Amino acid sequence: MVKYVYDFSEGDKSMKDLLGGKGANLAEMTKLGLPVPPGFTISTQACRAYLREGCVPESLETEVTTALRRVEDHMGRRLGDAADPLLVSVRSGAKFSMPGMMETVLNIGLNDESVHGLAQVAQNERFAWDSYRRLIQMFGKTVMDIEGELFSHALDSLKAQRGVTADVDLTADDLRELVDTFKKIVLEATGSPFPQDPRVQMDLAIEAVFRSWNTERARIYRRRERIPHDLGTAVNICTMVFGNMGQDSGTGVCFTRDPSTGHSGVYGDYLENAQGEDVVAGIRNTLPLSALGERNKEVYDELRGIMRKLETHYRDLCDIEFTVERGKLWMLQTRVGKRTAAAAFRVAIQLVDEKLITRDEALTRVTGDQLTQLMFPQFDASAPKELIAKGMAASPGAAVGRIVFDNVQAEAAAQAGVKCVLVRRETNPDDLPGMVAAEGVLTARGGKTSHAAVVARGMGKTCVCGAEALDIDAEAGTVTVGGRVLTGADTIAIDGQTGEIFYGDVPVTDSPVTTYLTHGLEAGLAVAGDDEGTAELINAVHKLLTHADSVRRLRVRANADTPEDSRRAIEFGAEGIGLCRTEHMFLGARRPLVERAILSEAGSQERRSAFDELEKLSKQDFLQMLEVMDGKAMTVRLIDPPLHEFLPSLSELEVKVAVAKATGSADPADEEMLATVRRFHEQNPMLGLRGVRLGIYLPGLFALQMRALCEAAAELVARGLSPRPEIMVPLVGSVRELQLIREEGESIIAQVAEEAGVDLSGVTIGAMIELPRAAMTAEDLAEEADFFSFGTNDLTQTVWGFSRDDVEGVFFPEYIEAGIFGVSPFESIDVHGVGTVVAEGVRRARSTKPNIKLGVCGEHGGDPLSIHFFHEVGLDYVSCSPFRVPVARLEAGRAVVVADIAD
Repeated sequence: MVKYVYDFSEGDKSMKDLLGGKGANLAEMTKLGLPVPPGFTISTQACRAYLREGCVPESLETEVTTALRRVEDHMGRRLGDAADPLLVSVRSGAKFSMPGMMETVLNIGLNDESVHGLAQVAQNERFAWDSYRRLIQMFGKTVMDIEGELFSHALDSLKAQRGVTADVDLTADDLRELVDTFKKIVLEATGSPFPQDPRVQMDLAIEAVFRSWNTERARIYRRRERIPHDLGTAVNICTMVFGNMGQDSGTGVCFTRDPSTGHSGVYGDYLENAQGEDVVAGIRNTLPLSALGERNKEVYDELRGIMRKLETHYRDLCDIEFTVERGKLWMLQTRVGKRTAAAAFRVAIQLVDEKLITRDEALTRVTGDQLTQLMFPQFDASAPKELIAKGMAASPGAAVGRIVFDNVQAEAAAQAGVKCVLVRRETNPDDLPGMVAAEGVLTARGGKTSHAAVVARGMGKTCVCGAEALDIDAEAGTVTVGGRVLTGADTIAIDGQTGEIFYGDVPVTDSPVTTYLTHGLEAGLAVAGDDEGTAELINAVHKLLTHADSVRRLRVRANADTPEDSRRAIEFGAEGIGLCRTEHMFLGARRPLVERAILSEAGSQERRSAFDELEKLSKQDFLQMLEVMDGKAMTVRLIDPPLHEFLPSLSELEVKVAVAKATGSADPADEEMLATVRRFHEQNPMLGLRGVRLGIYLPGLFALQMRALCEAAAELVARGLSPRPEIMVPLVGSVRELQLIREEGESIIAQVAEEAGVDLSGVTIGAMIELPRAAMTAEDLAEEADFFSFGTNDLTQTVWGFSRDDVEGVFFPEYIEAGIFGVSPFESIDVHGVGTVVAEGVRRARSTKPNIKLGVCGEHGGDPLSIHFFHEVGLDYVSCSPFRVPVARLEAGRAVVVADIAD
């Protein structure tokens, strides 16, 4: 039979899966001999059974009775006894801390009879009636689902009648009257009286805690924190100790170090004559923890000793809840404390310096997400702001600028030294120049993996997507929101961490951590100046990132398409380029050349001349990037997008031709273009004529790119540099596809090398694994490839059968709410689905070539959780946006030590 109930003496801190964080830590403190009130924990298994069956397991009731009797025997009192009642608290406690998200009920066991017994035993009538009104209030709200405001209004009304402002100023008679009022509220709201049976109270409270696992706020919190929905919560039944028995009693919360800064010292809050929820709810102004020392030095010294003992035992910053009952200290909870990103780095290094933890352990105390928080500029929190709309936080940061609607406006503003924000319904590759020129990007459509979001993250640009409240008319040059019409003369501010959009200028503060990451320790400390806290933080980040670099196995490259991106990537510590997209080399002013090539006959002089011109232009692009990346690998993906992206819009052309015919001004060139566009139009272009298929269908297209890359490399070799270009063939599904392109590529490499008189034997050719078939036939593809790079963006689309641009904003929120996704599979790798395909591709590739170089270049390459997976399956490198390179470096180091600790 499944065991559901554990005494505090039966567990320890390692049992969080079963006992939840609170129960495991109560057990650990009991094991340490600290003053913990007796009690027991109902396991998370019981919660899951309740949620699954819709009722309390029968065996649970008997186990609770047995455990309760042990507590009663230990205390020498009975639950709810009329003369000397044992009272208990019923508290939630999940594996992962979810502060305030689930339910707690105190003072279970009080009723119309036992309240008198409590008053007699405590020799304090006011305390007894105060405890009873608290029970009815908490029980009514959390167990009986009564609107909490009903109780709050009744309390406020009574205080107003008595001419007092604080709860503690109410007398015993006042509280007795309030209890009657509260009981009437319960009866009127539910049709049933407040339950008088103590065991009924406890059983109903236990069920309420189980149910609270699935409240809306709990589910929202779990989604935000990426906590699985199927864990369930434990329930902790603990003997009540009272901080509201008079001036020699109180309750408080303390931290062994400052959770905001990480500084060591005495941090916490204390309230005299109060119960725990008074501190949390903020209904009274608290005193600093040091005030306890002034009132009861003996208890204060004991608490300080316990704080030190717990920090030493847990070897981390601890969050502690305690109560003082008539001069006796009781420990009610401890846990490893939540902290700010800055505090996390500072505390980790402090504990290393104090020799409490090793450097490896310190890496487990910080995360890539925390480093990200430290890197992005932020709006000045104290500055006034006018919120006008909110969208999806797509790329963190803070951007302020004048509204611009297109590339021309954005580039003109940048040239004039005017900061701007590019505002579009949605973006496409043609908008890249405007995105580069703008401080940030704002779109009315799209999600976190839309074009705007992906490109903005790659450039480290602030981006807010999917702001549906915005009505953007680019032609008219207006943005309408909330009845207000904004134009290019207006300034807006966007917050990429919250998705908020503000009207007007908002002051932005830069991050000294980013200065350190891009310009070195000395530069970062110079920015910190006399600010010792910032200097300490920069030193902490430096030490931890340096250690991560020393232990990581995964190399870290960057996704970069321009020389500027490449320089930025190197500044952030990239060891090469894992993905250079070449699409931008065929857009903008070069687009007419592509149109000419497409419209002309195969083998015609017109097509050859168009390709020749594109080759010259591409060579200059490659020269600049290879020179920046001298000595470092640069993986160049041959052109990947569908052919129709380089042609005019079908709908616009149809309208233009129809109007021309109707007005008698038909243009044969337009009609010919329309026929071509119709011929290449696809219902699902992501699965159509693109990637390697386009290179084979349009002979000469891939050849011009490979020749331009090789000629650029040859020129640099002749100048004494060490270019390391890698040619990557996209969307390969068949070994024959790869063979055809490899044969052409090897011929071009040899020809260019001979013409230039240089050695280009180091130029390699590989494949981008974006299709399940490619992964499942990787042992064959490996015969023709020097390397593989998993394109997990498209691989996720093809494994799931999703069209990323169509699905994310439509039904993903419902899928996440329903628990189908814990998080979007485009944000973090779907380990069991897409991840299995990746792992199988790795296994098959290395069965043919044990030393084949394997990497990943999708968005997942910069995602902390995904990086740990890529480490586990044995990839050689990850590639991510330049701004994410430090995060990837840190997480690659963490992946090693986390795996070692787990072993």
